[in-house]
This record gives sequence, C-alpha cells and structure tokens, in this order.
Amino acid sequence: MSAPLQPALTRLRTMILDDETLVRAVASGRRRGTEPPWRRVELRYVDLKAGRHLQVTAYDDAQAHTTNHAVGEPARSALDGLLGHPFGNWHVDTTTETHQLRVTKKGEAVVHSRPRAAEQAIDRDHDRDKGRLLPEDDPVFRALGLSDHEGRMKPSRQGKYRQVEEFLRILDASITDALDKRHLRTPTAGEPLQIVDLGCGNAYLTFVTERYLSHVRGLPVYLTGIDQREQSRTHNEKIAGELGVDATFVAASIGAATPGVRPDVVLALHACDTASDDALAQAVDWEAPLILAAPCCHHDIAAQLRRQPTPGPYAMLTRDGILRERFADTLTDGLRASLLRLEGYRVDVMQFVGSQHTPRNTLLRGVRTGRRVDDGPARREYDELVEAWGVRPRLGDLLERA
Repeated sequence: MSAPLQPALTRLRTMILDDETLVRAVASGRRRGTEPPWRRVELRYVDLKAGRHLQVTAYDDAQAHTTNHAVGEPARSALDGLLGHPFGNWHVDTTTETHQLRVTKKGEAVVHSRPRAAEQAIDRDHDRDKGRLLPEDDPVFRALGLSDHEGRMKPSRQGKYRQVEEFLRILDASITDALDKRHLRTPTAGEPLQIVDLGCGNAYLTFVTERYLSHVRGLPVYLTGIDQREQSRTHNEKIAGELGVDATFVAASIGAATPGVRPDVVLALHACDTASDDALAQAVDWEAPLILAAPCCHHDIAAQLRRQPTPGPYAMLTRDGILRERFADTLTDGLRASLLRLEGYRVDVMQFVGSQHTPRNTLLRGVRTGRRVDDGPARREYDELVEAWGVRPRLGDLLERA
C-alpha cells in the first residue's frame, strides 16, 4: 500500500545515518515529470585516517563522482541534499534488513521491507575499486573462475572483467529507464523480473546480471538460461548451486526454448550469426519488454552479398573482402534494428565492448512500445533496402512465419 512520501523518506534517513548498521544505500530513477541531477547515487560508510565518513558516489552518463562527508553534520547535510532530489527509487541495505522505496505517479511512497536470512557484513574499505559496479572480489567472479581465491582478477581475465563492467552499465541504464517509463513492471519477491538468456553458454553475463540486479540494485529477479549444449546446463547448475542462486538452466535450441514464464528481459549475448536472429524472433514472439542482444559474427548476409551483383554505384563497398565483411556486419544489424522497430520496439544500436573473440561488435537494445508498423515509410524503406541488395534476412523470414 502507498503512504505519504515525506515520513517514509524520514525513516530511510534515520537508517542511512546509522553508521553502525548501514551496509549501502542506492538512489536511482526519477519521479514523473522530473529529472534528478544524477542517474544513480550510492552511499556507504568508509573509514579514513580522518575518521568515519559517508561516501557518496554519484553517476552521470559518463563517469562516477565520489565525495566523502564526515559523520555528523556534514553527512546529514549531504544526505538531506540527496533526499531533496526527485529520485524515483531508494534501496537501503542494513546489516539485518533490506528496504525498497518506490515513488508512485501520485507522489506517494510504496515501501517493501524484508529481514535478511543472515546478518550482512559491512565493507568500510575506502580503497576498493572506484566506480566498479561489481568489485573484482565479488563471489560471483570467484565462482566463474575470473578471480583467484584471494579475490584478485586473474591477468588473463581482465578483458572479460572490462566486458562485464561495460555490459552492466548498459544493463543498469536500460533497467532504470524501462522501470521509470513503465515499460517494465515493478518486480516483487512473489513476482520477480524474469531474465531469460538465450544461447547462454557458460553464463558469465547471466550470473553477473543476477548478482548485480539482486545484490546491488535490490531487485527480485529469476534466471532462466537456455543453451543447446547439455554440458552448459550441468556446468551452470553447478555454479548456481555454489552461489546459492535459484535459477533454471535448459539444454535446448533457441527455436525450441520454452522458459515456462513470460520473460521480462531477454538477453542474447554473443549468439553466433543467425542464432542472434533466432533469439530476436523468440523475444518478439514472447513480446519481451526489454531485449539486449550482442551478435558476435555475421556470416549469412555476407555470404548472400558474395552471390549477388552489387547495386550501383556501391561496388567499392563490396569489391574488397574486408570491406564487404564490414559492410555485411553493418547491413545485418541495420536490418535487424529496422525489423524490431517494425515489430513495435524502440531500438538503440550502440558499441559494446567485446571479448577476446569479438573485439568489435554491436549491441542492440530494444524496448517494446507495442506500436507495430504494418505499412508506411518505415516498411517501404526496409523493403526497398533488401530488394536493392538482393538479400533475405533470416530474422525477416522468422518473423513472417511467427
């Protein structure tokens, strides 16, 4: 049930100012018709040479800005300033409880509180990684074999760690925006966000997604990972057991995927070639509110371009093999983005940091608006493009058969 906002914020203020029990507090999102100065703010206490301070890390779209405020009036003043900003969500972790406050459209507060199963330890080390969404000593990295037994990232895994961080920043912004604009429903413990990863492989990004959303953002989530290899299923179930994560892993092809729930977020990260098309088609068929897809290679359209005469005056784009391959990458993802828009998705195409296998790739982010386009300029533009280049995108065929 909703309640007056100011008394609810005052109760959170008391919890945050208790430097003996606060583990961490996070402010994010925005209230209807407002825009806070920061995309996200994290608060925790750190022990410095000058004594205990409230550390405030504020994130804009480019970087993190960290300030420290001595316990007492400086900390109270800094916190009151933040509470005065129109953030839409507050999440407060104490050693014994978790509290989630959401501001409704009417400007009231909906608060969910629950006790912790075990008392949470407090980290007041001010030297931990600055600006990292998940520190390298997080248990998820040890379970995945990325860090050693002392919690240090292995040198050979630094590239993967950077990939994880970049993905989490995109995920964080995407989830926040989708929740703010009501494209995603607000999850509860009884009805968590359903995260489905298609072609999950060894589920590196699947597990860090769960870890970040549940432990950092404080959002109830449930994982389903689908991969055609039985080896992946058994491996991922073992990791889930070690981490204490309640999840389902299925050995099946993407086309035969049946998660048993309506997915809220569909991931398709590094699905090779037309497997990305299979995943996108499934996500559209499920009417998934949020899609994050990062293809790792594009062979199908490239092969079609080799078999077709190049329309003039574009011969220079396909004459040399390396340029033809790069153009095929661009054409493939351009057509995918166009098809998703026709199916009622708002699509952003962005650069996504690659792994050692895919040093340069693209991420497609689709947010379902429900406004499907059956005719008009967008449809004609797509039809003219595929006709001019003589290609037949697999995603188009899959969506036509759906």
